[in-house]
Amino acid sequence: MSATMDVDHFSSYFNHCKAVYLEGRTYPVNIYYTLKPYDDYQTACVATFFKIHREAPPNFDVLIFLTGQEEIEAVAHQIRTMSKDPEVEGPPMKIFTLYAAQPSAQQLNVFQPAPEGNRKVIISTNIAETSVTITGIRYVIDGGMVKVRSFHPSTGLEMLKVQRISQEQAWQRTGRAGRESEGSCYRIYTSSQFELLSKAAKPEIQRVNLNSVVLQLLSLGVQPQHFDFMNKPPKDAIEDALEQMKWLGAIHDIADAKLTEAGRLMSKFPLDPRFSKIILSAQKYGCMEEALIIVAFLSGESVLLNPSNRKEQAKNVRQKFYSGYGDHVTLLNIYREFSEVGQSKRRVWCHQHFINMRNIINIQKIRAQLEEICNSFNIPSSSCGSQMDILRKCLLSGLFMNVAEVRKDRQYVTISGSSRA
Repeated sequence: MSATMDVDHFSSYFNHCKAVYLEGRTYPVNIYYTLKPYDDYQTACVATFFKIHREAPPNFDVLIFLTGQEEIEAVAHQIRTMSKDPEVEGPPMKIFTLYAAQPSAQQLNVFQPAPEGNRKVIISTNIAETSVTITGIRYVIDGGMVKVRSFHPSTGLEMLKVQRISQEQAWQRTGRAGRESEGSCYRIYTSSQFELLSKAAKPEIQRVNLNSVVLQLLSLGVQPQHFDFMNKPPKDAIEDALEQMKWLGAIHDIADAKLTEAGRLMSKFPLDPRFSKIILSAQKYGCMEEALIIVAFLSGESVLLNPSNRKEQAKNVRQKFYSGYGDHVTLLNIYREFSEVGQSKRRVWCHQHFINMRNIINIQKIRAQLEEICNSFNIPSSSCGSQMDILRKCLLSGLFMNVAEVRKDRQYVTISGSSRA
């Protein structure tokens, strides 16, 4: 069931199977465009908000779409500051932010109604497009941008990229204002710009690293080059993934890709193959305990909280965890201390150290799951203790493609793809 799925495309792929439609209840939404393009869409969002704030009844809440934590916190700060001006008209307001890296308690605040006579203002990423329904929203301000994960096979780099939303996403955002009654959506782009937007967002499989997909297909005896994907990934992305499988020792030959014994074991872990390789190497190096923790961190969401107004404080309080051996060992140090804290004191500890409690608990669960898989294949546990050089060798077995060298111009360049690091 999906509100955004391309039904005709799915139906065609599955031999033109029939689709069942469930009609949801929605109300009309008035749509307004800007008269000219705005490069500084954040400032335009703020200006649009205060126009609404002056004119709309107090119980009409506002949802603003931006791309990420930095933008969201900047706009929230700007609105808070400007609202203190005695010349600003409008009722009192409660401002909430919503993005993936937030602690759960802060995310849940968006569902609480504002006090009587106050306006609730929510500034969110695209998490509020389809993932959640927030009551009370009468106005949506659509910044028109989104942050997406993108992989470039030529460089081997995966990054978050800010880009224009699709028309499909624009309509999803608009619909947030019409869930309970008639509403309005202010799009911070012109009608001409809207017409130039792509109809739908590019499917994820066409813009991400295909290592895991290729390994799973090979484990099923399917050659990825010949598989009938619903949305065909770029040819060079498949070729790059096969090349990496060879480098990792999962296959011997790209043309006739068959899994090695190591490749079959790697496919049993629900991980990026590079991380599976680290776990297999940990058996050789005798650092399984440490490797499982670090791989869990690499597979989960970031545990580090860096509030824009307390970044220096967060950095200072976490200084004791920092290691000259690198970020991986720093995360290992955080995990070890957190694990020693009693259950009743963990929330306080996380607050004091600017650690996302939900995410680090999830890291523990991932580590436990990986340990269970190791046990099922009789892979023994081991620890390298404080011998971090051994651990680094183990990590290098899966992450060697990220190694960079310093050139004469003092630039770091990756060995595998000659990309500037």
